[in-house]
Amino acid sequence: MTDRKDELAANLARVEERIAAACDAAGRGSDEVTLIVVTKTWPASDVRILSGLGVRHVAENRDQDAAPKAAACADLPLVWHFVGQLQTNKVRSVVGYADVVQSVDRARLVSALSKEAVRAGREVGCLIQVALDAGVDGRGERGGVAPSGVAELADLVAGAEGLRLDGLMTVAPLTGEYAGRQQAAFERLMDLSTDLRRTHPAANMVSAGMSADLEQAVAAGATHVRVGSAVLGVRPRLG
Repeated sequence: MTDRKDELAANLARVEERIAAACDAAGRGSDEVTLIVVTKTWPASDVRILSGLGVRHVAENRDQDAAPKAAACADLPLVWHFVGQLQTNKVRSVVGYADVVQSVDRARLVSALSKEAVRAGREVGCLIQVALDAGVDGRGERGGVAPSGVAELADLVAGAEGLRLDGLMTVAPLTGEYAGRQQAAFERLMDLSTDLRRTHPAANMVSAGMSADLEQAVAAGATHVRVGSAVLGVRPRLG
């Protein structure tokens, strides 16, 4: 356990140095960017170590992994983010532990989240997931709503009982006009955030950037970066 703690501490320090350097290069303060550590596939023991190292935000993308992990770490002062594509049949479970759902991308999901948040007596923060690779169906390869659908969906969230509209999220697309152009993609997200804040001033969270492209996200103005492998390492595949 001591070896793992040392490993995580060293990795975390390197990521925090990268964020600080990116902020400095962009003329931003380090306190303007929040690190969210994506703990998917890693055990609750790692989450516990990270909490001891000062991490306050963690993210998961699969409810079947996240629910037991969140329960095992319920005593820790953590903010849990759900970042994966979310099916409505998993909403009740996710609302039980997630403080923020970053992958809100359709009206039916908003309705389900609102219903379960009210039932649980909780307020759940929501980010609209923007698909910058949206096809003719208005959806992206990894979920999300087309930029043209953001305003309508944001209004739905803002008016839904039990939900709080926190801002926008995106994943740098692998196809379409922004493929291989991460900073341009994140700058487009910032433009959409500016538009959103005209009608919803408190929705100022912008979640973008991961281990490979956090610098571009910080340069574009992201408020939160989601980092997994750079902190936790690459987990060997099973089988």
